[in-house]
Amino acid sequence: MSTGTYVTELEAPINEIWDFVSDMDKWAPLVPGYIAHEIINDKQSTWVFKGDIGIIQKTVKLQIDITEWKEPNRISFNLTGLNENFKGNGYFEAEANLDSTTKMTGNLDITAKGMMGPLINPILKNFVPKTAQELTKAVANKIHHMQTV
Repeated sequence: MSTGTYVTELEAPINEIWDFVSDMDKWAPLVPGYIAHEIINDKQSTWVFKGDIGIIQKTVKLQIDITEWKEPNRISFNLTGLNENFKGNGYFEAEANLDSTTKMTGNLDITAKGMMGPLINPILKNFVPKTAQELTKAVANKIHHMQTV
C-alpha cells in the first residue's frame, strides 16, 4: 500500500476546518486532476479525476465511502476503484492548538490490485504522497481564503 501523509498548521479554529471537510462538495473539487463528482448520499459519493501516473494518464472513477464522522476532529473514508482495480482509504484529522491555530493532517493509502498491480504500485509510491500533500494544501488554502474574504 502506498501511503501519503501531510500535516499543516492553520490559523483557523477547529470548527471552521470541520465545517469545510465535513462537506464533500467543498473539497472534492480540490483533488488533483478533478473532473467531476456526484454525491449519492451523506456518506457516499463518486469522483472522477485524471491521474497522471508516470507516463500513463488515466481517467479514474472512485467510490468514496465515509467510514467515520468524529466531529470536530476526524473524517475517515474508503476508496474503491469503479473503472480501475484500486482500493484504499484516507482521512482528514484536526487538532486544536492552545494558540487558536489548528493542526490539520491529510492522509491517503492506495493500492492497485489485479494483474496490473505489480506494475502500478511502484509508481503509486511517489504519486500517493504527492497527491496527499497537494490535496491537504489545497484544502488548507481554501479554508484560509474563505477566512480572508
